Amino acid sequence: MDPVNIVALLLLAGLAAYMQTLTGFALGLIMMGGIALASIMPINEAAILVSFLTIINAVQVLAKGWRDIAKREFTLIIIPSLFFLLVGYWLLGLLLGSSVNWLKLVLGIFIVISSIQLLMKPTPLEKRSSAGSFVFFGSLAGLMGGLFSTAGPPLVYHLYRQPLRLAVIRETLVAIFGLNALLRLGTVTFTGQMPSGGFWWSLLAIPAVIMCTYLARRFPPPLSPVALRRLAFVLLFLSGASLVIPAFFTLVAVN
Repeated sequence: MDPVNIVALLLLAGLAAYMQTLTGFALGLIMMGGIALASIMPINEAAILVSFLTIINAVQVLAKGWRDIAKREFTLIIIPSLFFLLVGYWLLGLLLGSSVNWLKLVLGIFIVISSIQLLMKPTPLEKRSSAGSFVFFGSLAGLMGGLFSTAGPPLVYHLYRQPLRLAVIRETLVAIFGLNALLRLGTVTFTGQMPSGGFWWSLLAIPAVIMCTYLARRFPPPLSPVALRRLAFVLLFLSGASLVIPAFFTLVAVN
């Protein structure tokens, strides 16, 4: 990896960690999108790097913020999420490229429409959703995480609609994504798909993640709860678009 790519990677990692710390998600969205646009490294290696950085960010955020985790919601989400992450990872090896792209297109469109709806009405629900809904969205998130390394959208959509403090939503998301990343990293290692050679230079991004996570916790921007929810929904829209656009152009090129 040349020095220019390393600098670009450090900047991306810092921005991604800052946004993840503020909203509870977006590290994968910013890192994967930026790496793909700048062609910094292969996408499969980028997904592994994102897992490393997500774990680092989660450990740092939760060192003090673990008390804010919504324990009931976390438990309802994490068990099906981890199970279906493995299912998604297994399905990825079975599906044809066209099938994966059609799935990305449909899910991405759903996410984009949902984010627009939430942007128009950023106020939360009056009461918490049922236990079954958390299990459902946890399962969907795990499946998407295994297939596309993108577990965030279903959980962000569901949790940001709940009448919970933003700190509770943020820390719960960070904890879930941290455990998901740990399991995915373990799965990659177990199946012998861990990259070698130049990949390890990308871990120089870890200090940037640590520094920007600290800055976001110590000096957060002066945003109101409504503004922060809108920011989360804009990022949700971008995560949907990041699924739709590549899948659409791939399918058009094939046809």
